[in-house]
Amino acid sequence: QTVTVNIDGNPVVYDFLEVDELVHAYAITVHKSQGSEYPCVVIPVMTTHYLMLQRNLLYTAVTRAKRLVILVGTRRAIRIAIGNNKVSERHTALDYRLRQGDGK
Repeated sequence: QTVTVNIDGNPVVYDFLEVDELVHAYAITVHKSQGSEYPCVVIPVMTTHYLMLQRNLLYTAVTRAKRLVILVGTRRAIRIAIGNNKVSERHTALDYRLRQGDGK
């Protein structure tokens, strides 16, 4: 089986086994977008999401756009993001899960 997808007005045929490669790009995270490019990127930059105001995340988001970047938010939030070069520690359960797998 196949599925045909309209990409920029051109039909692209995917095999059924390739369907998981398709991502709805209208609402994906900056992290998920790494390594990809899009014609236009809209980035919310607001102080209500203070923990996400990091220079590296803003840079990654901006560099995903091929032609157009739209920042939605406040200048204050943009200044905070640009001034914040701290890389936050990621909190995952990987360590716990690895220890559980060993029975330790």
